[in-house]
Amino acid sequence: MRDLYNGQVTITQVAREAGVSTQTVSRVINNRPDVSPQTRERVEAVISRLGYQPNAIARSLIRRRSHTLGVVATGLEYFGSSRTLVGIERAANQLGLSLLLCLLHEPATDSGERVIKSLLARQVDGIIWAVPEIGGNRGWLQAVTPRLTVPVVFLSMAPRDGLPVLTMDNRAGGQLAVEHLLAQGFRQIGLITGPADWWETRERQAGWQAALTLAGQPAEASQRVAGDWSASSGERGLVQLLEQCPGLDAVFASNDQMALGLLQAARRLGRRVPDDLAVVGFDDIPEAAFFHPPLTTVRQELIELGTQAVQAVTRRIEARQHRPHEAGALPSQPQQLAPRLIVRASSTPGPLV
Repeated sequence: MRDLYNGQVTITQVAREAGVSTQTVSRVINNRPDVSPQTRERVEAVISRLGYQPNAIARSLIRRRSHTLGVVATGLEYFGSSRTLVGIERAANQLGLSLLLCLLHEPATDSGERVIKSLLARQVDGIIWAVPEIGGNRGWLQAVTPRLTVPVVFLSMAPRDGLPVLTMDNRAGGQLAVEHLLAQGFRQIGLITGPADWWETRERQAGWQAALTLAGQPAEASQRVAGDWSASSGERGLVQLLEQCPGLDAVFASNDQMALGLLQAARRLGRRVPDDLAVVGFDDIPEAAFFHPPLTTVRQELIELGTQAVQAVTRRIEARQHRPHEAGALPSQPQQLAPRLIVRASSTPGPLV
């Protein structure tokens, strides 16, 4: 085998060694059927002996495909963003696709149009927009979308007409959490939200409110405080909630990190969990089962979300290239993945059954 660092074996060299034309070598590489078994075997043996690697760039130019997806993300320190990216990478790897990752460091203000132009200049086949909807950071969509030359799939945002959007059903997750607490007999259920300008925050709050309303329980402003996704904001949030609503007997924290801080504050304040105060989080981070007590939480299938995003964008790429008459018929209705409630000791007085 050749030294990988000394010279590039060409298709011409392979053809010469195998005693065939370069076109025949190309047919073997592309698994074309119009090559005899004996010739295929001889060419493959030469390819293996010489260590020939097809030029991916040249092949992409010929096929007008780069086999690269652009991924726009932010906040990899957050559990949701990082797990979604894991799903994207795994699915892309299985399909033989490369990823070109662009990170937005100021997701609320960075220009989506600027990033889209940059990815298009790098000849990506499609784009997965995995930046959460924060404030007005989708304002560029109306101007840019009609000019897009590659398919784009959006994650974690409110539905938009005519756009393929994949999300977790955050509202249903919030409702699951509160319905569970109500079923355990708790009635004064507080909420620690995420940042108010995040779409996920508003959806989880809407689920909290819907569950209380259906149960005939008030959802008062005094039962709600704002956090910022951090454990420290969960700790502060519980102190503030108890000042505003001394009779509080349960809290839904809008992510597990805030629930961790909440548990710390409860211990410091002498509130036993779950006997004096039940707690439910959101995300089901790997550490949630090892909190004290183990945390009841809403699990998001974030790796699956990333996987489905890759599948959705590749379907659109294939349709545009091979079945252009079908491309416009692909569904653009938002798709929501259902969350699951994981019940642990933080919300269930007495032994779990």
